[in-house]
Amino acid sequence: MRLGIDLLAVLVLIRLIYYRNYRRADLFLTFFIFNLIIFLLTYMLNKVVMSMGAAFGLFAVFSMLRYRTEGISTKDMTYLFMVIAIGLISAVSKGGWDELSVLNGIVLLVTWVMESGFLLKKEFSKQVYYEKIELITPERRTELLQDLRQRTGLEVHRVEIHEIDFLKDATRMTIFYH
Repeated sequence: MRLGIDLLAVLVLIRLIYYRNYRRADLFLTFFIFNLIIFLLTYMLNKVVMSMGAAFGLFAVFSMLRYRTEGISTKDMTYLFMVIAIGLISAVSKGGWDELSVLNGIVLLVTWVMESGFLLKKEFSKQVYYEKIELITPERRTELLQDLRQRTGLEVHRVEIHEIDFLKDATRMTIFYH
């Protein structure tokens, strides 16, 4: 019963919240398998007497195992943490199916509210290479934003400049839009 609640919660989290917002299918397998393995391992280890420190150590090892060398965004890492946490909660919960459903429901509800844009307007970003280097000066920021809006069709409201290449007259920047 706990495994079913766990898998349902992860399905809702990944398919209905994560994928709807980020449209990244490449992490589906990773999120589901991490959750399943954490659930099964923790469920089996829960049968053995284990200290809370050892349990959190195990949690830390599994949460970083695959991602210690690969770059992963903060959002993706947060979702990875959530699928691991849901697996742990589902495996060690001493309450009934109703309590477990409420706990997982709280995680899903808070995540949905935070991702929905009710509390804060969602800001998206893209990295771009830009060749009109003369517009990157602070005095011409308005012109830069207008040019980026026209070229991208996005409501760009701010930029962060990362690199300037004077040999190629180009810059690498992140544009932010709603």
